[in-house]
Amino acid sequence: MALVARGDHAAFAQVYDAVCGPVLGLVRTVLRDPAQSEEVTQEVLVELWRTAARYRPSRGSAMTWVLTLAHRRAVDRVRSAQAAGERERRAALLARTPAYDQVVEQVEARLEREQVRRCLRGLTELQRQSVTLAYYQGLTYREVAELLAVPLGTVKTRLRDGLIRLRDCLGVGA
Repeated sequence: MALVARGDHAAFAQVYDAVCGPVLGLVRTVLRDPAQSEEVTQEVLVELWRTAARYRPSRGSAMTWVLTLAHRRAVDRVRSAQAAGERERRAALLARTPAYDQVVEQVEARLEREQVRRCLRGLTELQRQSVTLAYYQGLTYREVAELLAVPLGTVKTRLRDGLIRLRDCLGVGA
């Protein structure tokens, strides 16, 4: 392995001959697909050539190290295939998701508008005027106060009380 780490082609040929069969056998037991097994085996042997310098004899035999590389690579391939299958399954589910239903959306919006109108009718006249001017006509609190000829603090109080009653009537959480 030390010679392979230094780029010795002849040493790599010997290591290749010694580990190729066991690597292919291990990978095939994990993947079960002969074509994928051969591909992963080739990836492992290329990785062996590029990373031979990482081998540490004190941690185990070269065969154990290579088989560990092979097992990890095979498991990665299985996980990748499972993830791809899951992505395809989710995409298929999304494709079956019903399209945007414009009629339903219009009905729901109309019902919401009706509920808001009903709740607005439940406000006092002063609250309804303040809310309508501020939120439906876009006036500032100061402009509402000037238009209704009341102090700014009164407008703020009417708006706060009106919005609280609207919130309660619409069933919106605090």
